[in-house]
Amino acid sequence: MRVLLIEDDPLLGDALQAGLRGKGFAVEWLRDGEAGVAALAADRFDAVVLDLGLPKLDGRRLLERRRGEGDRTPVLVLTARDALEDRVGGLDAGADDYVVKPVAIAELAARLRALVRRASGIARGLLEAGPLAVDPATRAVTWQGDPVELAPREFDVLLALALKAGRVVTRQQIESALYEWDRSIESNAIEVHVHHLRRKLSPELIRTVRGVGYLMAADGGASTGA
Repeated sequence: MRVLLIEDDPLLGDALQAGLRGKGFAVEWLRDGEAGVAALAADRFDAVVLDLGLPKLDGRRLLERRRGEGDRTPVLVLTARDALEDRVGGLDAGADDYVVKPVAIAELAARLRALVRRASGIARGLLEAGPLAVDPATRAVTWQGDPVELAPREFDVLLALALKAGRVVTRQQIESALYEWDRSIESNAIEVHVHHLRRKLSPELIRTVRGVGYLMAADGGASTGA
């Protein structure tokens, strides 16, 4: 999952970025509101962690602007402003969740996973597609009840597809969910990861949609393999 962190405190921002990366998130960190607006207009993120007290453009104004332009990216407001009117104001401005600093990384990661699931129309924490089960919290995968060991990037590709099972996910969407701005992408990296997933799980699980991307069967490929 790719997260945009907009936080001007250098110590806190560094700690949040490192902590979320340790939980498997790809994290881009910006330090002012105007840079955040530009990034959200130019790129795609699964979720945003937004401080309210930002330089150049206040976090609440940033949020109101993006919502007014139709941006539906899930936003978690993380701020030291704990007054009731601040919490209500942040939610009314379009925030999906509101957390007062300080926050444990484990809780922040759990809240972000929940936001992304809800945005994908998924209520349960465990993602299932036929005989496939994916746990985003523990990064555990089972196929027909048996555990399957995946490399970190293989799991990330699988998660990006599982969140949209039954729908086509473009190559660009998968790449943006996995890689950060400062990390290069080999031209065939996604194809290699998908090949490994098919070999470890099932050849029918992930279908290539030529010229577009990939589709994970909502039933795990059971109907195809029947």
